[in-house]
Amino acid sequence: MLFQCRLLIYKTHLTLNNLHTTPMIDLSSFHIMPLITSLVINTLVTWIVVHFFYYPKGRRRDYYFTFILLSVSIFMLIALLMRDAHDVGIGAALGLFAIFGIIRYRTESVPIREMTYLFFLVALSVINGKCGGSILSWPETAVINIIFLVCVWLCENFLTSSHEGCKYVKYDNIDLIKPERYDDLKEDLEERLGLQITRIEVGAVDFLTDMTMLRVFYLDPDNRIKNVDRMTKIPKDNE
Repeated sequence: MLFQCRLLIYKTHLTLNNLHTTPMIDLSSFHIMPLITSLVINTLVTWIVVHFFYYPKGRRRDYYFTFILLSVSIFMLIALLMRDAHDVGIGAALGLFAIFGIIRYRTESVPIREMTYLFFLVALSVINGKCGGSILSWPETAVINIIFLVCVWLCENFLTSSHEGCKYVKYDNIDLIKPERYDDLKEDLEERLGLQITRIEVGAVDFLTDMTMLRVFYLDPDNRIKNVDRMTKIPKDNE
């Protein structure tokens, strides 16, 4: 009996020693600081792109919200689930592009500018999540993010710097759409719309209802992208 008690005490002692010397979780396998640093860099660059380049012209708070959360979600997906899968990085990135290309937020038709920023931020988040701090060094990661920012800055300030807006108009006086009466058409539209029109393009013509679709370009001192100008019909109450 005494021998069995000593044996039990000895086994209990060994078990306690093993629990003390062996950690429950191998913290060395978790690279938390590089992950946090990459996340901060990615979120900061995304915020700069959305706040200083997209929002001043778009003024869409719903897309502001979407872009930030989407960027964080894609970054965490790539960084946590695919950090050790070195051979599927390109496939995962192309898969994400394919998913968004098919879905395109089916509840609403996404304008081309918003869709471009969406793909741009997906690419940025995939690169930061896959390469930030692991495949690439921190200076290389910073240079890549700066290149992204410079590309957006150049496009927004030089390729789309024209202070010209565009509006679709259903027009009821088809007698004025003749080329020789262009000046009369322009004067009539300026009087009705109260805009300084630069040029007019004539689209489809319905002779049964004496209606035509015009694409009217006008000077926009605000230099903002107005999605409502792209509407060709007045939505119903339930739309």
